Amino acid sequence: MKAAPDTAAFFAVVADKSDGTALRGNYGSADAQYVVRQDMAAYTPAEQARWRRLYQRQAGLLPGRACREFIAALTALQAEAAIPDLARTSLALRRATGWSLVAVPGLIPDEVFFTHLANRRFPVTVWLRAESEFDYVVEPDLFHDYFGHVPLLFNPLFAEHMQQYGKGGLRALGGGHLALLARLYWYTVEFGLIDGADGLRAYGAGILSSAGEIDYCLHDRAPLRLPFSLARCMRTLYKIDAYQETYFVIRSFQQLFDETACDFMPIYAQLQNEPTIAAGA
Repeated sequence: MKAAPDTAAFFAVVADKSDGTALRGNYGSADAQYVVRQDMAAYTPAEQARWRRLYQRQAGLLPGRACREFIAALTALQAEAAIPDLARTSLALRRATGWSLVAVPGLIPDEVFFTHLANRRFPVTVWLRAESEFDYVVEPDLFHDYFGHVPLLFNPLFAEHMQQYGKGGLRALGGGHLALLARLYWYTVEFGLIDGADGLRAYGAGILSSAGEIDYCLHDRAPLRLPFSLARCMRTLYKIDAYQETYFVIRSFQQLFDETACDFMPIYAQLQNEPTIAAGA
């Protein structure tokens, strides 16, 4: 997720993460909604070249692995030649689904994240990973956010699902149910699979922006691939530093929208006393 895990402790996290390093990004220039200006002139020639290499490598892995909706939208974006201007992409996105992109310094508080989504604004990190992080970056960067998340915001059903998720997140904050909702996001928006007319494909941003997991999730014998179940998904723990041990598979984006359009409060109450399920169990 884009959001930091605990809004109340956010500034403490920025100052001192658990691993002893500070969060990336210039938070001093952010406004009350953590929006910053994307300074296109500040990207160096090395960063522009790195973007092209990241894009070319990942785009080459998409055929036969990514869902057709993602591939079609990514192709239309024509972002392979240079780091994209978020304002320019927003113009096309508004015409398509009413969404826009907002530049942020990095991880942002939960409430701010959900508020953006609920208002059809998707936060995109402005900094790009360093060369030493080419294959793996701990925090979401510009490439993950843009390449992984933005294309499916052009799909009306998925765009509607994301807005409803934002509204649900704001409600979950007040009831202490954020962990359940975070698992839903993780196993759909970040690491979801879809089994449609073309066969099993990936649609999750964490998969589609990963050079290794995009093949592993579809073809390796190790992970579980389970039919999507809202309650099962919310109970299942996940991995943040390794490939997933479980993936949930939807039949269509219509199914995802329909099965997550309900009021979650009764489900939260039902799951309150249910034990969590280990990743891969």
